[in-house]
Amino acid sequence: MKYLVALLLLVSASASAQAIHFKSVLVDAHNDCVTACIEKKVSLDQDLTGINHSDLARFKQGGVDYQLFSVWCDGEKVNPYAWAMREMDTIDAVAARNRDKMVVAKTWKEIQKALKANKFIAQYGVEGGHMIEDDINRLDTFYARGVRYMTLTWNNSPSWASSHADEKNPNFTRKKGLNAFGKEIIHRMNQLGIIVDVSHVGEATFWDAINTTNKPVIASHSNAYIICPVSRNLKDDQIIAIGKNGGVIHLNFFSGFVDSNFSKKDAAFRKNHANEIDSLLATGIQREYAFTMLSDKYPIESGNIKPDLEQLMQHFDHIVKLVGVDHVGLGSDFDGINSAPKELKTVVDYPVFTKALIARGYSNKDISKVLSGNFLRVYRINNPN
Repeated sequence: MKYLVALLLLVSASASAQAIHFKSVLVDAHNDCVTACIEKKVSLDQDLTGINHSDLARFKQGGVDYQLFSVWCDGEKVNPYAWAMREMDTIDAVAARNRDKMVVAKTWKEIQKALKANKFIAQYGVEGGHMIEDDINRLDTFYARGVRYMTLTWNNSPSWASSHADEKNPNFTRKKGLNAFGKEIIHRMNQLGIIVDVSHVGEATFWDAINTTNKPVIASHSNAYIICPVSRNLKDDQIIAIGKNGGVIHLNFFSGFVDSNFSKKDAAFRKNHANEIDSLLATGIQREYAFTMLSDKYPIESGNIKPDLEQLMQHFDHIVKLVGVDHVGLGSDFDGINSAPKELKTVVDYPVFTKALIARGYSNKDISKVLSGNFLRVYRINNPN
């Protein structure tokens, strides 16, 4: 009998987690499925099970109400601005084909209207300042298209800011941080309502940005350095600074930013399949997606080196301990990563994260903050209209 009672309690707890999750609004600040769809020659409104982490139907299944789609290309892409426009055109076309399900929202009223109508909300986050090609006026164009944040750098550095990768590169001889033009870009972003995103930036750029912006910032997809010491994660003083700024740190699901042991395991996996990687690169696919496609091809082998959800939750706990629950959100990086915690395979699995919050004793109010409220607060300060 005691086993039956335990089973019933477990089922009840799971049902409660599902109810809380789907009653809440969920915002994910970072998903790369636009690039993934283009690279794989598929469309987001198709059933992409087994192809992508995300598709339009599975966003709904996972309870995602509002997605900031990453607009990205690496530093080797020619004409990155044109590529950015192509990516936004791609999502705009999906929205146009699915007007009853989806909207690219550009005002707070449109967001509220879409939520009431149970429509999926799309906006854009430009992942890398190199995509404006040193033309500040392109920020205005981006904003008009629905861009609501810009990551100041990707792993490469535009002329006006230094990335985390370049700041640790001994061959990078340029002055680190933001130059005068970079600070001008921050001011224009503040004026427009494009949120400053400090994921990917170097420490010098981070501090320059924090000291320049007059609006709250986000880290759209970063974790805690003290738990996983990679330069893409945030050190404690950076986390505290974001908290004081009123900003939000959105947890990244990538195994390499969750588990400090993952990179060695992943390197061995890639070495075992080096010839296949070279073959994929020879087709013209961007490097990051070659790694993703390889992991998809060997799910058991790649799955064996993934961390557990509990390791991601350690990052959550640490950030909350430093700055409180008002400064944490979700920025999965789905479809831009080749590995995530075992329990978070695709966008369908978001309720697992909510269940973990409930298990930690967080109230419905706090869960609502983490899933959407914290981001929406920053959004509204940056975009009062």
